[in-house]
Amino acid sequence: MKKSIGAKTIVYPTPVFIVGTYDKAGKANAMAVAWGGISCSDPPCVSISTREATYTQGNLINQEAFTINIPSEKYVKEADHFGVISGRDEDKFSITGLTPVKSEIVNAPYIKEFPLILECKLVDTTKLGLHTHFTGEILDVKIDEEFTDENGNPDINKIKPILYDPAGMGYYGIGKFLGQGFSIGRNI
Repeated sequence: MKKSIGAKTIVYPTPVFIVGTYDKAGKANAMAVAWGGISCSDPPCVSISTREATYTQGNLINQEAFTINIPSEKYVKEADHFGVISGRDEDKFSITGLTPVKSEIVNAPYIKEFPLILECKLVDTTKLGLHTHFTGEILDVKIDEEFTDENGNPDINKIKPILYDPAGMGYYGIGKFLGQGFSIGRNI
């Protein structure tokens, strides 16, 4: 029998997105966001939610652009740091030693060291209560070639993205391959 644990923000998997923005002065900033995911396939869109108090939220609204940076397991400490300190108080790139790169497509920085990048223009904003939901149209996806498979597609086993456990507040890596999507269910 299932036990109720109440209304909570628990879903699996929860991504670790590092959102890149510029402030009004053009200073690069990044913030860890776990509330997000793909929200439309045509046009390709990704959505994230941030609290109004965050430095990033003001940047998103002012610049109408952001990047989603997918860190590999190698950068779990840096990814966490992007979520525990405000860009109002420190230059997160200087502290972490990571490199902001100006996107040629949107007015937002991406992180050179992270393997997978989504460059997005803001297309929708919805206030939901404590958080504001931002949807960005994905204008380009960038990946370092060393993280692709033989067909040039992103390889999850090479990228080694980080997952977040909202119940236990911990970070995890990906698990084993279970079967081909849109295929294994046909065998029932």
